[in-house]
Amino acid sequence: MSPGAALQASEMTQTADTGRIAGVTEAGKSLKSSGSLALVAWLPLAFLLSAVALLYVRLPRWALLWALAFSIFVGLKWVTWLRARSQVPHSRWRAAAYLLAWPGMDAASFLDETNRPEVPHFVDWFLAFFKTAIGACLLWFVARNVPSQPLLRGWVGMLGLVFLLHFGGFHILALFWRSYGIQATPIMRAPFRARSLSEFWGKRWNLGFRQLGHDLIFVPLHKHLSAGFASLAVFVVSGLIHDLVISVPAHAGFGLPTAYFTFQGLGVLVEHSPFGRQIGLGKGLPGFLFLLVVTTAPIFWLFHPAFVLHVIIPFMQEVRAL
Repeated sequence: MSPGAALQASEMTQTADTGRIAGVTEAGKSLKSSGSLALVAWLPLAFLLSAVALLYVRLPRWALLWALAFSIFVGLKWVTWLRARSQVPHSRWRAAAYLLAWPGMDAASFLDETNRPEVPHFVDWFLAFFKTAIGACLLWFVARNVPSQPLLRGWVGMLGLVFLLHFGGFHILALFWRSYGIQATPIMRAPFRARSLSEFWGKRWNLGFRQLGHDLIFVPLHKHLSAGFASLAVFVVSGLIHDLVISVPAHAGFGLPTAYFTFQGLGVLVEHSPFGRQIGLGKGLPGFLFLLVVTTAPIFWLFHPAFVLHVIIPFMQEVRAL
Protein backbone atom coordinates (compact mmCIF):
# COMPACT_ATOMS: atom_id res chain seq x y z
CA MET A 1 0.00 0.00 0.00
CA SER A 2 1.32 3.44 -0.94
CA PRO A 3 1.87 6.12 1.72
CA GLY A 4 -1.00 8.12 0.21
CA ALA A 5 -3.34 5.14 0.34
CA ALA A 6 -2.26 4.34 3.89
CA LEU A 7 -2.88 7.92 4.95
CA GLN A 8 -6.31 7.88 3.29
CA ALA A 9 -7.20 4.60 4.99
CA SER A 10 -6.02 5.99 8.32
CA GLU A 11 -8.19 9.09 7.85
CA MET A 12 -11.20 6.93 6.90
CA THR A 13 -10.68 4.80 10.00
CA GLN A 14 -10.45 7.86 12.23
CA THR A 15 -13.62 9.28 10.63
CA ALA A 16 -15.43 5.99 11.19
CA ASP A 17 -14.26 5.87 14.80
CA THR A 18 -15.34 9.46 15.31
CA GLY A 19 -18.74 8.71 13.80
CA ARG A 20 -19.10 5.60 15.96
CA ILE A 21 -18.14 7.53 19.10
CA ALA A 22 -20.56 10.31 18.16
CA GLY A 23 -23.31 7.77 17.60
CA VAL A 24 -22.65 6.14 20.95
CA THR A 25 -22.60 9.57 22.59
CA GLU A 26 -25.90 10.56 20.97
CA ALA A 27 -27.45 7.22 21.96
CA GLY A 28 -26.21 7.75 25.49
CA LYS A 29 -27.72 11.23 25.54
CA SER A 30 -30.99 9.88 24.16
CA LEU A 31 -31.05 7.11 26.76
CA LYS A 32 -30.24 9.61 29.50
CA SER A 33 -32.96 11.95 28.22
CA SER A 34 -35.45 9.07 28.11
CA GLY A 35 -34.53 8.07 31.66
CA SER A 36 -34.87 11.65 32.86
CA LEU A 37 -38.26 11.94 31.19
CA ALA A 38 -39.41 8.71 32.84
CA LEU A 39 -38.28 10.05 36.22
CA VAL A 40 -40.09 13.35 35.69
CA ALA A 41 -43.19 11.49 34.53
CA TRP A 42 -43.55 9.23 37.56
CA LEU A 43 -42.13 11.51 40.25
CA PRO A 44 -45.44 13.31 41.07
CA LEU A 45 -47.23 9.99 41.60
CA ALA A 46 -44.50 8.74 43.93
CA PHE A 47 -44.45 12.03 45.83
CA LEU A 48 -48.24 12.18 46.29
CA LEU A 49 -48.51 8.57 47.42
CA SER A 50 -45.63 9.08 49.84
CA ALA A 51 -47.37 12.14 51.30
CA VAL A 52 -50.57 10.14 51.79
CA ALA A 53 -48.58 7.33 53.42
CA LEU A 54 -47.22 9.81 55.96
CA LEU A 55 -50.79 10.85 56.80
CA TYR A 56 -52.10 7.28 56.86
CA VAL A 57 -52.82 7.08 60.59
CA ARG A 58 -54.14 10.64 60.85
CA LEU A 59 -56.72 10.67 58.09
CA PRO A 60 -60.26 9.33 58.56
CA ARG A 61 -60.81 6.27 56.41
CA TRP A 62 -63.14 8.07 53.99
CA ALA A 63 -60.58 10.88 53.60
CA LEU A 64 -57.84 8.32 52.97
CA LEU A 65 -59.95 6.90 50.13
CA TRP A 66 -60.23 10.27 48.42
CA ALA A 67 -56.59 11.16 49.09
CA LEU A 68 -55.38 7.93 47.47
CA ALA A 69 -57.78 8.27 44.53
CA PHE A 70 -56.73 11.89 43.99
CA SER A 71 -53.02 11.05 44.17
CA ILE A 72 -53.29 8.22 41.66
CA PHE A 73 -55.47 10.30 39.34
CA VAL A 74 -53.18 13.35 39.37
CA GLY A 75 -50.01 11.28 39.08
CA LEU A 76 -51.23 9.25 36.12
CA LYS A 77 -52.78 12.32 34.52
CA TRP A 78 -49.33 13.93 34.51
CA VAL A 79 -47.83 10.82 32.90
CA THR A 80 -50.37 10.83 30.05
CA TRP A 81 -49.80 14.53 29.35
CA LEU A 82 -46.02 14.17 29.23
CA ARG A 83 -46.35 11.23 26.82
CA ALA A 84 -48.62 13.21 24.48
CA ARG A 85 -46.89 16.58 24.79
CA SER A 86 -44.31 16.01 22.07
CA GLN A 87 -46.72 14.15 19.79
CA VAL A 88 -49.63 16.58 19.73
CA PRO A 89 -48.86 20.32 19.50
CA HIS A 90 -51.24 22.26 21.73
CA SER A 91 -51.68 25.52 23.59
CA ARG A 92 -50.97 26.03 27.27
CA TRP A 93 -54.59 26.65 28.12
CA ARG A 94 -55.63 23.35 26.54
CA ALA A 95 -52.95 21.56 28.54
CA ALA A 96 -54.24 23.23 31.71
CA ALA A 97 -57.79 22.23 30.81
CA TYR A 98 -56.73 18.61 30.33
CA LEU A 99 -54.73 18.46 33.54
CA LEU A 100 -57.14 20.35 35.80
CA ALA A 101 -60.64 20.04 34.37
CA TRP A 102 -61.06 16.72 32.60
CA PRO A 103 -61.16 13.23 34.18
CA GLY A 104 -60.37 11.33 30.98
CA MET A 105 -56.94 9.91 30.18
CA ASP A 106 -56.91 10.15 26.36
CA ALA A 107 -54.53 13.10 26.21
CA ALA A 108 -53.92 12.93 22.46
CA SER A 109 -57.61 13.28 21.55
CA PHE A 110 -58.26 16.08 24.03
CA LEU A 111 -55.16 18.08 23.10
CA ASP A 112 -55.45 17.72 19.32
CA GLU A 113 -56.89 21.01 18.04
CA THR A 114 -57.70 19.46 14.64
CA ASN A 115 -59.91 16.79 16.22
CA ARG A 116 -63.31 18.53 16.19
CA PRO A 117 -66.24 16.65 17.79
CA GLU A 118 -69.90 16.85 16.95
CA VAL A 119 -71.73 19.63 18.81
CA PRO A 120 -73.86 18.17 21.65
CA HIS A 121 -77.63 18.14 21.21
CA PHE A 122 -80.27 19.10 23.74
CA VAL A 123 -81.08 15.48 24.49
CA ASP A 124 -77.43 14.88 25.44
CA TRP A 125 -77.55 17.69 28.00
CA PHE A 126 -80.89 16.50 29.33
CA LEU A 127 -79.69 12.94 29.87
CA ALA A 128 -76.47 14.11 31.55
CA PHE A 129 -78.31 16.33 34.03
CA PHE A 130 -80.96 13.64 34.55
CA LYS A 131 -78.32 11.08 35.55
CA THR A 132 -76.74 13.63 37.88
CA ALA A 133 -80.11 14.24 39.51
CA ILE A 134 -80.64 10.48 39.94
CA GLY A 135 -77.27 10.21 41.68
CA ALA A 136 -78.04 13.10 44.04
CA CYS A 137 -81.45 11.64 44.82
CA LEU A 138 -80.03 8.19 45.60
CA LEU A 139 -77.27 9.61 47.77
CA TRP A 140 -79.15 12.25 49.78
CA PHE A 141 -82.73 11.01 49.83
CA VAL A 142 -83.13 7.31 49.03
CA ALA A 143 -80.23 5.99 51.12
CA ARG A 144 -81.42 7.57 54.37
CA ASN A 145 -84.90 6.08 53.89
CA VAL A 146 -83.69 2.53 53.34
CA PRO A 147 -84.70 0.27 56.28
CA SER A 148 -82.10 0.16 59.03
CA GLN A 149 -79.56 -1.97 57.14
CA PRO A 150 -76.20 -0.15 57.06
CA LEU A 151 -74.77 -2.36 54.32
CA LEU A 152 -77.76 -1.77 52.04
CA ARG A 153 -77.68 1.96 52.74
CA GLY A 154 -74.00 2.04 51.86
CA TRP A 155 -74.62 0.28 48.57
CA VAL A 156 -77.39 2.72 47.65
CA GLY A 157 -75.08 5.58 48.55
CA MET A 158 -72.26 4.14 46.39
CA LEU A 159 -74.65 3.76 43.48
CA GLY A 160 -75.66 7.38 43.97
CA LEU A 161 -72.01 8.49 43.91
CA VAL A 162 -71.35 6.60 40.68
CA PHE A 163 -74.36 8.21 39.00
CA LEU A 164 -73.52 11.63 40.42
CA LEU A 165 -69.90 11.58 39.23
CA HIS A 166 -69.16 9.02 36.52
CA PHE A 167 -72.51 8.92 34.72
CA GLY A 168 -73.72 12.46 35.36
CA GLY A 169 -71.12 15.04 36.35
CA PHE A 170 -68.36 13.73 34.10
CA HIS A 171 -70.84 13.52 31.20
CA ILE A 172 -71.78 17.16 31.73
CA LEU A 173 -68.11 18.07 31.70
CA ALA A 174 -67.60 16.13 28.46
CA LEU A 175 -70.50 17.98 26.82
CA PHE A 176 -69.10 21.29 28.03
CA TRP A 177 -65.74 20.70 26.36
CA ARG A 178 -67.34 19.27 23.23
CA SER A 179 -69.47 22.38 22.88
CA TYR A 180 -66.19 24.33 22.65
CA GLY A 181 -64.81 22.05 19.95
CA ILE A 182 -62.65 19.83 22.17
CA GLN A 183 -62.81 16.06 21.76
CA ALA A 184 -63.79 14.84 25.23
CA THR A 185 -65.25 11.35 25.15
CA PRO A 186 -67.61 10.56 28.07
CA ILE A 187 -66.08 8.25 30.67
CA MET A 188 -69.14 6.00 30.62
CA ARG A 189 -70.59 5.07 27.24
CA ALA A 190 -73.92 3.40 27.97
CA PRO A 191 -72.43 0.33 29.71
CA PHE A 192 -75.88 -1.21 30.14
CA ARG A 193 -76.05 -1.66 26.37
CA ALA A 194 -73.04 -3.98 26.34
CA ARG A 195 -73.68 -7.48 25.04
CA SER A 196 -70.33 -9.03 25.89
CA LEU A 197 -67.79 -8.86 28.68
CA SER A 198 -65.14 -7.50 26.29
CA GLU A 199 -67.44 -4.75 25.08
CA PHE A 200 -68.35 -3.80 28.64
CA TRP A 201 -64.78 -3.37 29.89
CA GLY A 202 -63.16 -2.32 26.62
CA LYS A 203 -65.64 0.12 25.09
CA ARG A 204 -68.20 1.22 27.66
CA TRP A 205 -67.10 1.19 31.33
CA ASN A 206 -64.66 3.79 32.73
CA LEU A 207 -62.91 4.56 29.46
CA GLY A 208 -60.42 6.72 31.33
CA PHE A 209 -58.71 3.70 32.89
CA ARG A 210 -59.26 1.66 29.75
CA GLN A 211 -57.17 4.14 27.76
CA LEU A 212 -54.55 4.30 30.48
CA GLY A 213 -54.29 0.52 30.76
CA HIS A 214 -54.00 0.14 27.01
CA ASP A 215 -51.24 2.73 26.60
CA LEU A 216 -49.14 2.03 29.68
CA ILE A 217 -49.62 -1.71 30.21
CA PHE A 218 -51.13 -3.52 27.23
CA VAL A 219 -49.03 -2.00 24.43
CA PRO A 220 -45.61 -2.52 26.12
CA LEU A 221 -46.46 -6.06 27.26
CA HIS A 222 -47.96 -7.07 23.91
CA LYS A 223 -44.47 -6.77 22.41
CA HIS A 224 -43.45 -9.80 24.49
CA LEU A 225 -46.75 -11.55 25.36
CA SER A 226 -49.87 -12.59 23.54
CA ALA A 227 -52.81 -10.20 23.41
CA GLY A 228 -54.70 -12.38 25.89
CA PHE A 229 -52.02 -12.35 28.58
CA ALA A 230 -51.29 -8.65 28.04
CA SER A 231 -55.00 -7.97 28.51
CA LEU A 232 -55.07 -10.11 31.65
CA ALA A 233 -52.17 -8.08 33.04
CA VAL A 234 -54.22 -4.90 32.59
CA PHE A 235 -57.01 -6.41 34.70
CA VAL A 236 -54.58 -7.53 37.41
CA VAL A 237 -53.03 -4.06 37.66
CA SER A 238 -56.52 -2.54 37.80
CA GLY A 239 -57.27 -4.88 40.68
CA LEU A 240 -54.14 -3.83 42.54
CA ILE A 241 -55.06 -0.15 42.13
CA HIS A 242 -58.58 -0.83 43.41
CA ASP A 243 -57.08 -2.74 46.34
CA LEU A 244 -55.06 0.36 47.14
CA VAL A 245 -58.04 2.73 47.17
CA ILE A 246 -60.59 0.27 48.62
CA SER A 247 -58.91 -2.23 50.93
CA VAL A 248 -56.19 0.05 52.32
CA PRO A 249 -58.68 2.66 53.64
CA ALA A 250 -60.93 -0.14 54.93
CA HIS A 251 -57.98 -1.88 56.67
CA ALA A 252 -59.48 -5.15 55.48
CA GLY A 253 -60.40 -7.19 52.42
CA PHE A 254 -56.88 -7.17 50.99
CA GLY A 255 -56.69 -9.04 47.70
CA LEU A 256 -60.42 -9.19 47.06
CA PRO A 257 -60.56 -6.36 44.48
CA THR A 258 -57.54 -7.86 42.73
CA ALA A 259 -59.29 -11.23 42.68
CA TYR A 260 -62.39 -9.56 41.21
CA PHE A 261 -60.55 -7.96 38.31
CA THR A 262 -58.44 -11.05 37.70
CA PHE A 263 -61.72 -12.95 37.42
CA GLN A 264 -62.93 -10.40 34.86
CA GLY A 265 -59.74 -10.84 32.85
CA LEU A 266 -60.10 -14.62 32.88
CA GLY A 267 -63.71 -14.18 31.79
CA VAL A 268 -62.55 -12.15 28.78
CA LEU A 269 -60.06 -14.91 27.90
CA VAL A 270 -62.83 -17.51 28.08
CA GLU A 271 -65.08 -15.31 25.96
CA HIS A 272 -62.42 -15.13 23.21
CA SER A 273 -61.48 -18.81 23.43
CA PRO A 274 -62.65 -21.31 20.77
CA PHE A 275 -65.08 -22.74 23.34
CA GLY A 276 -66.45 -19.29 24.16
CA ARG A 277 -66.96 -18.45 20.50
CA GLN A 278 -68.59 -21.81 19.89
CA ILE A 279 -71.30 -21.19 22.50
CA GLY A 280 -71.73 -17.56 21.47
CA LEU A 281 -70.38 -15.78 24.55
CA GLY A 282 -69.37 -12.66 22.64
CA LYS A 283 -72.79 -11.71 21.35
CA GLY A 284 -76.54 -11.97 21.76
CA LEU A 285 -78.30 -13.38 24.81
CA PRO A 286 -75.50 -15.83 25.80
CA GLY A 287 -72.99 -12.98 25.73
CA PHE A 288 -75.21 -10.72 27.82
CA LEU A 289 -75.93 -13.43 30.42
CA PHE A 290 -72.22 -14.25 30.67
CA LEU A 291 -71.47 -10.55 31.15
CA LEU A 292 -74.15 -10.27 33.84
CA VAL A 293 -72.95 -13.29 35.81
CA VAL A 294 -69.22 -12.55 35.62
CA THR A 295 -69.55 -8.89 36.64
CA THR A 296 -72.21 -9.18 39.36
CA ALA A 297 -71.73 -12.60 41.00
CA PRO A 298 -68.40 -11.68 42.69
CA ILE A 299 -69.24 -7.98 43.18
CA PHE A 300 -68.73 -8.31 46.97
CA TRP A 301 -65.08 -9.06 46.25
CA LEU A 302 -64.76 -5.57 44.80
CA PHE A 303 -66.87 -3.52 47.22
CA HIS A 304 -66.51 -5.79 50.21
CA PRO A 305 -68.54 -5.18 53.40
CA ALA A 306 -65.58 -3.72 55.33
CA PHE A 307 -65.21 -0.99 52.71
CA VAL A 308 -68.92 -0.18 52.66
CA LEU A 309 -69.30 -0.12 56.45
CA HIS A 310 -66.05 1.57 57.45
CA VAL A 311 -65.42 3.93 54.52
CA ILE A 312 -68.61 4.63 52.57
CA ILE A 313 -70.98 4.92 55.52
CA PRO A 314 -68.74 7.42 57.39
CA PHE A 315 -68.36 9.43 54.18
CA MET A 316 -72.12 9.51 53.72
CA GLN A 317 -72.45 10.75 57.28
CA GLU A 318 -69.82 13.42 56.59
CA VAL A 319 -71.76 14.79 53.59
CA ARG A 320 -75.06 14.60 55.51
CA ALA A 321 -76.45 11.78 53.39
CA LEU A 322 -77.23 9.81 56.58
